[in-house]
Amino acid sequence: MSAFQIISATKLKQMQQQADVQIVDIRDAGSFEKGHIPGAIRLGNDNLATFMAQADMEKPLVVVCYHGISSQSAAEYLHQQGFDDVYSLEGGFAAWPWYD
Repeated sequence: MSAFQIISATKLKQMQQQADVQIVDIRDAGSFEKGHIPGAIRLGNDNLATFMAQADMEKPLVVVCYHGISSQSAAEYLHQQGFDDVYSLEGGFAAWPWYD
């Protein structure tokens, strides 16, 4: 059994409306700047330690990548680091239909 769950874009949108959810986007900085899910922060090796020190380990955490593959490994890692409620976005940012 995985330490994280895979969720749809629709479920993430519901979570955003109903709860305080943390969203991390592990895509490269250029892709993140071109567009990202509202409220998401870019997470990379350059800011991982800072994020880990400041994040709320008990709030739901959703990991987003390009197509939903790399985010699964990142979600597993973040769960191992102590996050209780971790998700990977199915289809990644490409599946997010609510572009700004």
